[in-house]
Amino acid sequence: MRTLKAFAISAAAAAVVGLASTAQAEPRTFEVDPSHTNILFTISHFGYSNMIGQFQEFAGEFTFDKDAPETSQVSLTIQADSLDTDHEKRDEHLKGPDFLNAGEYPTITFESTGIEVTGESTGKLMGDLTMHGRTRPVTLDATFNRMAPHPIPAYDGVLVAGFSARGTIKRSDWGVSAYAPNISDEMKLIIEVEGHEKEASE
Repeated sequence: MRTLKAFAISAAAAAVVGLASTAQAEPRTFEVDPSHTNILFTISHFGYSNMIGQFQEFAGEFTFDKDAPETSQVSLTIQADSLDTDHEKRDEHLKGPDFLNAGEYPTITFESTGIEVTGESTGKLMGDLTMHGRTRPVTLDATFNRMAPHPIPAYDGVLVAGFSARGTIKRSDWGVSAYAPNISDEMKLIIEVEGHEKEASE
């Protein structure tokens, strides 16, 4: 009887451990989907209006564990020359030496350094932003939107995850201070990201 009882306890413990292992999510790696991702900014122009711009060319990936979101990581590279404000002459000026100087500094990068969970689907995303040859820390307010297999049959059930992020930076922190304060030093960032699970997309 003692042997049977010990065996039963051991079997139950093994089953619990097995169920816990099965239930626990694993980190997934996603490749940023450029066709469903937007990286935008707004900046005040003499207080009259808020100019809206975006970057058209970028690449990146992120890892995400729904059960341990604080372990997630993000890496993103943006082509500075892809800046687009829907005005060709203005874009040329913004890409030039007064602002981004894209010829000398062709890429803008973001590498996450930590995540602070603030709610069931929200958190603070900390990272290093490199722009105009300088690297400075930034913090973004991030929201987890959804993670599920893609509903369109053509995607063959690939796992997709989506996030939103918002933040404000001072461009002068990166040495981009031309025409401030008439053209505001503060820039608001608006980021919407979808990613396809990397293994499935390769």
